[in-house]
Amino acid sequence: MTKPTETLVPEGLDATLVLVRHGESTFIVEGRFQGQAETPLSEMGLRQADLVAARLATPHSMPALPVPGGPPLEMIHSPLLRTTQTADAISRAMHAVGWTPPVRADRGFAEIHQGVWQGLLHTEVSERYGAELAAWRRTPLEGFAPGGESLPDVQARVRESLAAVVARLAAGRPAGTLDRPQVPGYGDAPATHPWSIVVGHDGIFKVALLTLFDLPLDRFWMWSMDLCGITIVEIRAGRPTLRAHNLTAHLAMVGPDPAIDPGGEKRARSGAL
Repeated sequence: MTKPTETLVPEGLDATLVLVRHGESTFIVEGRFQGQAETPLSEMGLRQADLVAARLATPHSMPALPVPGGPPLEMIHSPLLRTTQTADAISRAMHAVGWTPPVRADRGFAEIHQGVWQGLLHTEVSERYGAELAAWRRTPLEGFAPGGESLPDVQARVRESLAAVVARLAAGRPAGTLDRPQVPGYGDAPATHPWSIVVGHDGIFKVALLTLFDLPLDRFWMWSMDLCGITIVEIRAGRPTLRAHNLTAHLAMVGPDPAIDPGGEKRARSGAL
């Protein structure tokens, strides 16, 4: 039987995928479930987006990111407002250094639809849908938001969008080989293969990583993506390799500003939704 990753990733493909979660949104500030609700970046989120944008526009500044030299082939983003604003910030930073990759929205990377939970406060969901919320956290394949998407349905659209991204990375390029050094750290120069950026969401990236690495959906909660965190998957001769996960050092200089975000310190301690 052919494995899903063998049909998703073209045989012999050498390429890199960079996954970037959006910045903080106003719904996160308010403690609401988001899903596919349209919610803009907060003031903090805009600052986070500018910082991740600067990092991606100069990826080989020390400490260098494990991405190829030169500009990305393209940037794909969820069409929701918070991801669009984050992608716009990255695009502006890249234009400033002379990089002009095409930018496209792809509905397949929109966040998991959370049904009746969307827009509700976390406390409201806990009070009204306590059993369903507990099931979602424990057995996400069996329990999810009433009126929302199941993980198999989400995976179907994510898989289609991922396949399109990697097909464009592979188009017109020779196959790579595994008969080369596979352990980094030996003074390697940046790779010369193509790379692309996907700007999306925590939930959707959980599914994307499980799909790329051919892992079962019931392991949904094994991954986590912080706001404006960077995850890098290098594909070596068709084999996905996790090079970096949830990098956030570029955000070290940003912190809650009491003047614009009086609840930021409390939220940082308690964890945002």
